Amino acid sequence: MDLTASGQNHVTAPPAAVWGFLQDPEQVARCLPEVREVRPVDARHADATVQVGSGLLRGQLRLRLTLDPDEARGLVKVHVQGGGLGSTVTLRAEARVADRGDGTSRLDWQGQAELSGPVTRLGARQLDALAQRLVVRTFQTMSARMGASSGTLA
Repeated sequence: MDLTASGQNHVTAPPAAVWGFLQDPEQVARCLPEVREVRPVDARHADATVQVGSGLLRGQLRLRLTLDPDEARGLVKVHVQGGGLGSTVTLRAEARVADRGDGTSRLDWQGQAELSGPVTRLGARQLDALAQRLVVRTFQTMSARMGASSGTLA
C-alpha cells in the first residue's frame, strides 16, 4: 500500500543552520514519530526504533535512515526502510530548502510511504493516520527542532 503526503514548513532558522541539521542522520532520526532509540551508524546513516500500533497491532519497527543532502541543489533526500510486526515500511522523502530572505527558511517537501504486511489491515483511515505520522509529523518536528537549535525566534 502506497501513501503520499506533501507540504511546506516555515523554519525559524537560517539556511546554514538548516543544512547543518540536515547533514546529521542522528538528529533527523530523532524527528521520527514515537522514536524510542536512535543509534548513529556513520555520516549518512542512523538506526532507529519506533513504537507503532493501533488496536491489537502494537509493537516496534526497526528502521535504517539514510540521508542524501545536496546543499548546492538545495535538496535533501531521506530514505527510511525497515520493519517489525511482520510488516515492512519504506519511506522516501525529499525537501527543498529555500531562504526566505529574513533569516528564516522554508522546507517544501514531499514523501511517500510504502507499507506491507499485517499493518495494511488497519484500514484506509488508520493507514492515512500512520502515513501522516510518518511523513507530516517528521517534517513538522524537524522544522521545530531546527528553529530551536539555531536559537532564532519567530
